[in-house]
Amino acid sequence: MTRRDVVVLGSTGSIGTQALEICRRNPDRFRVVGLTAGGGHPDLFAEQVAEFAPAFEGLGEEASVEAAGLECHTVLNGITGAVGLRPTLAALEADNVLALANKESLIIGGPLVLDRAAPDQIVPVDSEHSALAQCLRGGRAGEVRRLVLTASGGPFRGRTRDELADVTVDEALAHPTWDMGPVVTINSATLVNKGLEVIEAHLLFGVPMDDIVVVVHPTSEVHSMVEFHDGSTLAQAGPPTMLIPIALGLSWPDRVADAAPPMDWTRTQTWEFLPLDDEAFPAVSLARRVGAAGGTVPAVYNAANEVCVAGFRDGTLPFTGIVDVVTQVVGLADVRSTPEGLTVDDVLAADAWARAEATRLLEELPRP
Repeated sequence: MTRRDVVVLGSTGSIGTQALEICRRNPDRFRVVGLTAGGGHPDLFAEQVAEFAPAFEGLGEEASVEAAGLECHTVLNGITGAVGLRPTLAALEADNVLALANKESLIIGGPLVLDRAAPDQIVPVDSEHSALAQCLRGGRAGEVRRLVLTASGGPFRGRTRDELADVTVDEALAHPTWDMGPVVTINSATLVNKGLEVIEAHLLFGVPMDDIVVVVHPTSEVHSMVEFHDGSTLAQAGPPTMLIPIALGLSWPDRVADAAPPMDWTRTQTWEFLPLDDEAFPAVSLARRVGAAGGTVPAVYNAANEVCVAGFRDGTLPFTGIVDVVTQVVGLADVRSTPEGLTVDDVLAADAWARAEATRLLEELPRP
């Protein structure tokens, strides 16, 4: 099998460090030719550069844009947040395969990203979308009835909205099944992350928003499912680790042997699936409206959420206030939707406006 040259963007984050673990264990399959990071962990980044000796390394957004455009086989975009958009576009324009963990760039970029992508150029790395891509191998597009995204429900599964009012940052960061960075972990607790994933699935697979459902699956062993029009459903199951979807993203369409230990099918186990409580966790229903609006509205949803998560982490905003303020900002942004002729400047302007508007609303809140 031909050795692939790979670039890892966001190398010191959760996705990036696991991607490098895959590369480290499979030197015959992958050669790291580029590394970039945001700069928050300079010592770790220096260690990575010393170990992998990439041809290109750098810190910051501009370095990531440059690295994404290098001549290579695959660019893994493991950056968190809207800052990943320009590197995503750079990777596509350079005709590199894009292993996409930075869902935000697809969601806010929408048609900008899809218009630049050749067939099969984007390989999803999110565990849910990787699962869907694997299940879709089992049937033709015209045979698909629904996509079923599974959600762990986060650390507050089963709580009412009133019971969520006083949760702490430490509680929100204590995810029961996944080890992720702080922003994604809090997004999982609010289910904003699942709302983003609904929009992502719609864009990646061309399935109507109404044909994408979310079910709560606490143990995170079934990563997602595809229901076909004959009544059958294919599910992709595996241990709750990102190593498998990351390895598949780097090696698609081939698998990497022993990417992670398999599940033990000889032990007794039970899988539970529960309906999503939209009243306690309204982020998914809000995301459906955002995705249907299109244009710059997804960029507003994402940017406002990033500001609100920061506000929650610094004590400015209660947990339930995250989605409440995002909803307010999205409501103010409805007239800013521009579904046709979207440009990078449009997206970045909407992102900046939403951040300013969310910041304004946070500043108007009574101080605790």
